[in-house]
Amino acid sequence: MKRVVITGLGAVTPLGNSISEFWQNAVAGKSAAATITRFDASLFKTRFACEVKDFNPGEYLERNEIKRSDLFTQYALHAATQALQDSGLDISKMDPFDIGVIWGSGQGGMSTFEEEVTNYVQGNSEPRFSPFFVPKLIANMASGMISIKFGLQGINFTTVSACATSNTSIMDAFNYIRMGKAKVFVTGGSEAPITPASVGGFSSLKAMSTNNEHPELASRPWDVDRDGFVMGEGAGA
Repeated sequence: MKRVVITGLGAVTPLGNSISEFWQNAVAGKSAAATITRFDASLFKTRFACEVKDFNPGEYLERNEIKRSDLFTQYALHAATQALQDSGLDISKMDPFDIGVIWGSGQGGMSTFEEEVTNYVQGNSEPRFSPFFVPKLIANMASGMISIKFGLQGINFTTVSACATSNTSIMDAFNYIRMGKAKVFVTGGSEAPITPASVGGFSSLKAMSTNNEHPELASRPWDVDRDGFVMGEGAGA
């Protein structure tokens, strides 16, 4: 079986939108947990999360890419671009069928789903759904758009395994390379779940911390005073 190595990294996170910025803030012990700004969460039991900050897709993506992609896909495209650049690989000199994409997302385009269904319910019951509704919603659109952007024609699919999703993607990529099914994979995962339905749903499960007074101290999974997890978003490649 073949030896497998990681050649490049990319990240879009609440602690920074690059590997260097993320790592610097992580080792400094900074917390990204703060009051939710994406929507009005004032009536929710949990009113804070770890949101990605200062992410302007227009700085990284083409206009048509933004138009037909949910936020989770936009995160994925930027993280994947970073990873390919960091790898030093000249993919233009490689067989595109030797390069695949295995990308994970637990929820896919949640904000797209909420927006489209809300507009329908609040309208006159006429089904005026956007033609981009389904392409932006489905979880495998991120892997598809990464492959389209870079012309990667190898194995392409998406894993969904809850909070282990990105790790599952990496393990699958590892095994496919080891078995000789491909030479290179872009792999990782992305999520953009800070939406009313997602936060409300996990809150109703009593899964999330309600330490609204001190959100920066809320993520403490091994502490005797832990009271739930903290919702986050972003991408890692």
